[in-house]
Amino acid sequence: MRAAILTMLALAGSAHAAITVQDDAGNRVTLAKPAQRVISTAPHITELLFAAGGGERVVGAMNFSDYPEAAKRLPLIGSDAQIDMERVLALRPDLLVVWQTGNTERQLAQLKSLGIPIFYSEPKKLEEVATSLTRLGQLLGTDAAAQAAARDYRQKIARLTATYAQRPPVKVFYQIWEKPLFTLNGEHIASDAMRVCGGRNVFAGLKVTAPSVSTEAVLQENPEAIIGSERHDSQSGINIWKPYKGMLAVQRDNLFMLDSERLVRATPRIADGIAVLCEKLDSARKRRP
Repeated sequence: MRAAILTMLALAGSAHAAITVQDDAGNRVTLAKPAQRVISTAPHITELLFAAGGGERVVGAMNFSDYPEAAKRLPLIGSDAQIDMERVLALRPDLLVVWQTGNTERQLAQLKSLGIPIFYSEPKKLEEVATSLTRLGQLLGTDAAAQAAARDYRQKIARLTATYAQRPPVKVFYQIWEKPLFTLNGEHIASDAMRVCGGRNVFAGLKVTAPSVSTEAVLQENPEAIIGSERHDSQSGINIWKPYKGMLAVQRDNLFMLDSERLVRATPRIADGIAVLCEKLDSARKRRP
């Protein structure tokens, strides 16, 4: 009987034990109990929260939070340029999940001043998507759903890596915008996605995460494939390269358009984007003489 009572007391104590996880900034985030009212300040965060089983706990989000469908119905707390602090307070959050580099220093300072626990989200590697899910699952009290989502995601990435990573490398220029011309460096998760497919980001060595590059710099790198975002305007996007007949990617018709959200948003859907990217890079390999 005494052992049973001690067991019950231990279980009761654990039910109210504080939850502590480390965020992507290296901070320890502690909650007295699972979060019930969460605000997201970036689209990828909103998606991660839903994927971790916490969709019903999300009470507010930043603009462009458009996946899953239910995210479109969330109250907006502002844009990437301006957060409505009164709106944030009105939603009575007990956890803020913020984008470390996507939100401005002024916005972050405002949010810190509220005294509400903050979790910084900045996945830069594919594995960090999985650990983001499990850590958010801990904070939300949705561990089982989060663990299942992380496991499914890891299996997809493992299959793609086993299939494509050791194939002959393809030099890739990833274009996120054309006027001005922007790309991504090796620290961005999109470069990690390319590596799964045997792709090599030609601008991986640049220091800025989303650097502006010149047309001349791209021509000098002479990529074998160019990846751009799907656009409705056929005169823009990656089609700007068609006049450059001397470029390898143009010569071999390796100008590919993808759904950019699935490659630049650090969420489980990136596995689907990688699957498409790997197929495109395999097409480039098949077009070699």
